[in-house]
Amino acid sequence: MGPLAGIRILEFAGIGPGPMAAMLLADLGATVLRLDRIEAAGDLGIGMPDRFKVTNRGRRSAAVDLKNPEGIALVLELAGRADALIEGFRPGTMERLGLGPEICLARNPRLVYGRMTGWGQDGPLAKAAGHDLNYIALTGALHAVGREGGPPTPPLNLVGDYGGGALYLAFGVVCALLEARGSGQGQVVDAAMIDGAASLMASFYGMAAAGIWSDRRGANILDSGAAYYEVYRCADGRWLSVAPIEKRFRAEFFRLIGLGGDAPSGPPPFGDDPADWPALKQRIAERIATKDCDAWCAILEGTDACVAPVLTMAEAPEHPHNRARGTFVEIDGVTQPAPAPRFGRTVPDTPTPPEPAGAGTDAALADWGVEASRVAELKAAGVIGGP
Repeated sequence: MGPLAGIRILEFAGIGPGPMAAMLLADLGATVLRLDRIEAAGDLGIGMPDRFKVTNRGRRSAAVDLKNPEGIALVLELAGRADALIEGFRPGTMERLGLGPEICLARNPRLVYGRMTGWGQDGPLAKAAGHDLNYIALTGALHAVGREGGPPTPPLNLVGDYGGGALYLAFGVVCALLEARGSGQGQVVDAAMIDGAASLMASFYGMAAAGIWSDRRGANILDSGAAYYEVYRCADGRWLSVAPIEKRFRAEFFRLIGLGGDAPSGPPPFGDDPADWPALKQRIAERIATKDCDAWCAILEGTDACVAPVLTMAEAPEHPHNRARGTFVEIDGVTQPAPAPRFGRTVPDTPTPPEPAGAGTDAALADWGVEASRVAELKAAGVIGGP
């Protein structure tokens, strides 16, 4: 089930955005085969238990020795039967293995060859090591996140790895698959986290060009500068997110918390002048501090005041809205986000639990058309592995 049902994708095992992209594609119905290292298959008990590796859910794993010519031959055979391939190695690694785009596309001209890197396939930094924080630093995104007077604040690894990386790779692969249906030709998808993170900054670059966004952190509408786009501490120490950007929503917020027209800029709507923000923040903070979080939620949630409690990861799955929508699911005893987005007709199945490295080698290769006798020979020769 799912809108990508019938699509076959080879995934070269990695960390971060590659597995996340593969999870997104598998969540929506694609048959994804993860190719793990032989040594990973023999090390199943080390580190975090497999069932907690959420981004590995929804697909089989086959362990293949990519240093063995027979292992390379097997992968090329699988690539010949795939619709897409995704890999996240440094530029040049797949070419050195004998699995570069030219070779794979010669075997399968319709293949979509998805490449996930931080810096991209070319450019002065292409072959340098890096991580999410480095990539978003070069796009202006990291500089923009943080409070006034403070340093840039790492926004987890959501912007580079997952937003700018995994989502853009998955999106690019699906776009190329759609194009291949008409042209009959595959192509390389160069998904670089630095490019994706820069793309996510599009509206902010527009605002900066228009002169309505400052490079000074904590001085803008969406970066904790505005009094009406901020988090405030309640009497019980919990936090409320407050985001009534539009004037009519702002007026409703101030009415419901009891500030009415008693604010620096006069009657609602107020707070338009950035010079008023510090004093207005103080007024709001004092008011929010008079009640517990649940008491404010009883007044504000579900209204046009644009307020929601700041929940922990333990609390979020239990919120009534998330429960009603099934935003979280439990798989093998692990609570985790459900597949997204939603589809009205081709509803995806609930993902299967993450499979240990190499655990599905025999069954997966059989599903991909490799005969059982050949699987046995390859396993005896150490070309493939698994429990």
